[in-house]
Amino acid sequence: MVNGLVNIGFGNFVNSNRVISILTPDSAPLKRIKEEAKSNKKLIDATHGRRTRAIIITDSDHVILSSIQSETITNRFSGQTEPSISSSEKLL
Repeated sequence: MVNGLVNIGFGNFVNSNRVISILTPDSAPLKRIKEEAKSNKKLIDATHGRRTRAIIITDSDHVILSSIQSETITNRFSGQTEPSISSSEKLL
C-alpha cells in the first residue's frame, strides 16, 4: 500500500481511508445498490469490461466495481502480499 492507495486492478487505485466495505456482488440487494448508484451517477466501473467480482462502497456513497476478488483486495488493504507460486508448483 502506497500513501493509503490500494490497487483494485488494471492500474486503478482507491483511497483506503475512504472505503467502508468490500463486498461480493452475488446478492440481489447488492445489485439494487449498484443500480441505485448508477442512477445517482455515483457508480465507478473499474472492471475494464470484465466480470464484477467485488463491490467497494466508500464514505461518499460512491460504489466502485472491480474485477479483482474481494479477498484479494482485502489482503491488499491489510498489507499482505498475495500467495506466490513456487517453481515446483508451476510445473504441475
